Amino acid sequence: MFLFNYRYRLKCIFRDRQLMFWTFLFPVLLATLFNLAFSNLSSSDNFLKVNVAVVQNEELDQNPAFTEAINGADDLFIVQYTTRETADALLKDNQIDGYILFDSELNLVVNQSGLNQTIIREFLDDFVQSSATIVTIITTNPTALDSGILAGVSSRTEYLTAVSASQSNPDPVVNYFYALIAMTCLYGGFLGVKEVVAIQADLSAVGARINLAPTNKLTVFLSSMLAATTIQLLELLILLAFLIGVLGISFGDQIGYIALTCVAGSLTGVTFGACIGSIIKKGEGLKIGILIGSTMIMSFLAGMMSADMKYLVMTKAPILGYLNPANLITDSFYALYYYNTHTQFFTDILLLCGFTLLFSTVTYLVIRRQKYASL
Repeated sequence: MFLFNYRYRLKCIFRDRQLMFWTFLFPVLLATLFNLAFSNLSSSDNFLKVNVAVVQNEELDQNPAFTEAINGADDLFIVQYTTRETADALLKDNQIDGYILFDSELNLVVNQSGLNQTIIREFLDDFVQSSATIVTIITTNPTALDSGILAGVSSRTEYLTAVSASQSNPDPVVNYFYALIAMTCLYGGFLGVKEVVAIQADLSAVGARINLAPTNKLTVFLSSMLAATTIQLLELLILLAFLIGVLGISFGDQIGYIALTCVAGSLTGVTFGACIGSIIKKGEGLKIGILIGSTMIMSFLAGMMSADMKYLVMTKAPILGYLNPANLITDSFYALYYYNTHTQFFTDILLLCGFTLLFSTVTYLVIRRQKYASL
């Protein structure tokens, strides 16, 4: 009976087009829109080299130290040497951010202020300061040329070592997709609601027949929930493959833990819907409305609409983060992607298992007490 009902419910779910749209196609469409909206967000944070021109004249030829210095800053600048007329034309067409002119002194010509212009200005100020220091040292202590003191004037020594706190570079975009997966997990609650309604005699004809049949209602319900979880997990894995293979979203390389998160998230979502379906005594429409409303609120707090919201919740009211299944699922994926340890990950998974147990217990206690005077 268990396997028969399991296969039967699988077929019923697959044939429910509306249900398949909201639990599978809608997240895929939303992920595609996210990718279109955020495709340039990460690239906009990357540093682009500054385009600068240097006017060639006699004064420049007399300052080989400057030519050597700016050519050595190739990680900052894209330098082109040209005439002043050409430099003016390039600046007017916004093909360069500014140009450097040696006249009686070192000059920077720009047509607007901005970050790139400030970078050029700071470079020139640093060069002028270093040159003045060298002149002062030579004037006051000519023997410095032989002692090697001047070698340290223009050199830059790093006293700090950058140590990454994570195994991946921080990416603000991935959190939106992780929150989308969390929403998809909780949308598995649609399946949970459907399975509860299917055994409630006052809400469906199927439920009436199940309650009249000489079968254990709990066995029927467990097989139905297993079918719902199977479908939800399959949909989630396909969505995950779409995000990784088509959209190029990074989840790290810890496949086993990623699969564990999918299982925990699917169980939490399906049992969450079953819990709502069991405790709300009204019709299926109200149950679905409450499920959608609560899911969207939790997804919002998990950062699906704004990554700053997740940060705000975890800094101002962290208890809300730990009581929010959507946030726990999002945090689990981010912990696998970002952190070198699994402390946060296992904390999130244990809390998700706790929510699954809580929702399952409430559902069982409510369904077990349901009796009907007549059918």
